[in-house]
Amino acid sequence: MSTIVEVNRLSKSFGSKQALSNVSFTIESGSTTALVGPNGAGKTTLFSVLCGYLRPNSGSVKILDKPLGHPSLFGKLTALPQDAMLDPRFSIQKQLCFYGVLQGLNKIEALKDTTRVLELVGLSDNHNSQINELSHGMRKRVCIAQALLGKPQIVLLDEATAGLDPLNAREIRSLISSLSDEVSFILSSHDLAELERLCSHVLYLDKGVLSAHNRNEQIGSSKYITLQLHEQYKDAKELLKQLSGVLHISQSQNKEFIIEYQSCFEQFDIHLLKYCYKHNWQYRQVVNGHTLENQLFQKD
Repeated sequence: MSTIVEVNRLSKSFGSKQALSNVSFTIESGSTTALVGPNGAGKTTLFSVLCGYLRPNSGSVKILDKPLGHPSLFGKLTALPQDAMLDPRFSIQKQLCFYGVLQGLNKIEALKDTTRVLELVGLSDNHNSQINELSHGMRKRVCIAQALLGKPQIVLLDEATAGLDPLNAREIRSLISSLSDEVSFILSSHDLAELERLCSHVLYLDKGVLSAHNRNEQIGSSKYITLQLHEQYKDAKELLKQLSGVLHISQSQNKEFIIEYQSCFEQFDIHLLKYCYKHNWQYRQVVNGHTLENQLFQKD
């Protein structure tokens, strides 16, 4: 894999407010990256700098080994803001073709690419639909189609599934997953369960300061697995300590256990599930490593 985004000691302030403070990270091609943090953490500012909408006060950014604003980056990186709007006066096809032309495609190429992206988002039959004829979920898919015009290499999506019903949200997650081999996505969302499914790398911002996490990274002679039981079973923690290979048990929340075990123990997850069956424990979820929530917020 090659580095497609390289940020070094990036800082940005608005008057006396420090929005980003010495932020450094890299993103490799083929990865799907989560950008997480509380409201006001600096996520939108970071997105805006990466897109070239804002100039940083200090630090450097390289996209595809080029500095921000380099002509060769035109069309290589696209972004979908959370509040992206579509013009109700024009059909979907006319709008997307117009955006395609703005990206440097001729009219024939823009029409061909409009057909491609609408097919990707499941709206092949809606070329001539007006925006006010579409549901909220369909409008969101049109906006994602717009972000995919021109086959960009990097796509930034801000709250791509916010406000969608479960079916539409699932379809968008499936689309992101299916394209992840050819497009590197950077996703900003408050939905940690969604990011857990999609992302291998996490950037966590808080008050403009960044920490980075590799999902389920295992270091040293031990590994971790997270077990969430269906209900609170008597003496479950003490019984789990007796399971062969277990080094340590901690309880992250009610009915959820983080199990540290010997890294040389192969197929420990199968071993654990058999142990649950032996004790008649029903489980909700088994995660290799820590859950994203525990990675970010669990206190030692």
